[in-house]
Amino acid sequence: MGIFSRLKTLISSNVNDVINKAEKPEKMLNQLLIDMNEQLIESKKAVALAIADEKKLERELQNQRALSAEWERKAMLAVQAGKDDLAKEALLRKQEYDNAAGEYQKQWEAQKTSVEKLKESLRELQSKIEEAQRKKNLLIARAKRAEAQQKIQSTISAVSGNQTAFAAFDRMAQKVDQMEAEADAAKELEDLSADASLDKRFAELEKSGSSADLMLLELKEKMKALPDKT
Repeated sequence: MGIFSRLKTLISSNVNDVINKAEKPEKMLNQLLIDMNEQLIESKKAVALAIADEKKLERELQNQRALSAEWERKAMLAVQAGKDDLAKEALLRKQEYDNAAGEYQKQWEAQKTSVEKLKESLRELQSKIEEAQRKKNLLIARAKRAEAQQKIQSTISAVSGNQTAFAAFDRMAQKVDQMEAEADAAKELEDLSADASLDKRFAELEKSGSSADLMLLELKEKMKALPDKT
């Protein structure tokens, strides 16, 4: 189980590095997943060696059992041949292989249990790495959104803190208001001048018309007073 403890330590260390160097989350997360997958490969190799050791112990156990059975067969042959002394020696050899088989049985069972635990830990680790891979894009998207918000807030703060710029805008707005007011006043004066000129012309016209009428009436009255020459 030591390989998984080392892997856990490495992953924890890399996670701390990512947090401490979060200015480039995407790069750091990608590197973290690369490291985790490399360690996963090494862990698989270690588990494979453990499985190989289990198989080796199992084969040796079967071999010891086979040798025990062989010496038992030889002991039977010796008994059939009436050679009890030879049969006893064969049985002693059988007992040696039985004892060895018993030890191999214990070692094989212990190794098999260890291998099953290693397999389960490896499956769990692989599942966690796959989950981390799925979460990576979400974390990157969140990091980019946070970065954009920070930039926007920084810009807003910079602009808000620049009172000179806002004062300049206010002065320019006042200037534009003044220019518009002056333009309106000039137009109004021009319109007044035009109206006054027109009124004056009509007044003169009316004045000249009234004088002509009076003179015409006077002339007619005068003519009536003259003697009729007919």
